[in-house]
Amino acid sequence: MYAVIETGGKQYRVEVGTELQVELLDVEPGKTLTLDRVLLVADGDDATIGQPIVDGAAVSAEVVRQERGAKTISFKYRPKARSRVKKGHRQELTVLRISDITLGGRSAAKDAAKAEQDAKTERERLAEAAAAQAAKDAELAAKLAAPKTAEPDAESTKAPAKAKAKAATKPATKSAAKSTTKSADKPAAKSATKATKSDAKSAATKKTSTAKAADTDGGTTTAAPKKSAPKRATKKDE
Repeated sequence: MYAVIETGGKQYRVEVGTELQVELLDVEPGKTLTLDRVLLVADGDDATIGQPIVDGAAVSAEVVRQERGAKTISFKYRPKARSRVKKGHRQELTVLRISDITLGGRSAAKDAAKAEQDAKTERERLAEAAAAQAAKDAELAAKLAAPKTAEPDAESTKAPAKAKAKAATKPATKSAAKSTTKSADKPAAKSATKATKSDAKSAATKKTSTAKAADTDGGTTTAAPKKSAPKRATKKDE
């Protein structure tokens, strides 16, 4: 609902909650006044036009403050008369806040409060429905996520156990095999080397014994003639 009012020789279109500047009114700030010069009242498609004012219509307004408007400058010039007049002016204004528009027992303020309450209850209802839906979604998500989280835990516990068992068996078998091969190879190699050394020693002793026996049987020992080194020629010999 809106209305068209007249004050200070000017017309203004106002609604509930509108703030407007009007010509100076002799009212203190904080007071409430009623404007009777209502030219038109409209509510949706219905409009009531006054001739010149609407009967039974009134607009209530609260005085917010008194202030002065922007500065306007007037300049008067008369040619060939050496007349120059410059003036400045700031209009005294009153700021009003529209609190209610009434016509035929209807109040725009009550209608606005009712609409706001309905919107508030609708918002609260929607918020409650959204909260309930969110709670249901969270519960469903928790149910769906519970089995998925339990299965990986069991697998994760089994996997380290299997890895530990494999790690424990592999080094044991490798170390056992290495120890057996080393223990089996070392004595065999040592015994083989000892046998070859003993055979060589026995063969050498047999050769020396046979040579001594041959020398004693002949009664003479022959020694190999020693080779003399060739003499060097000197000057005396020449």
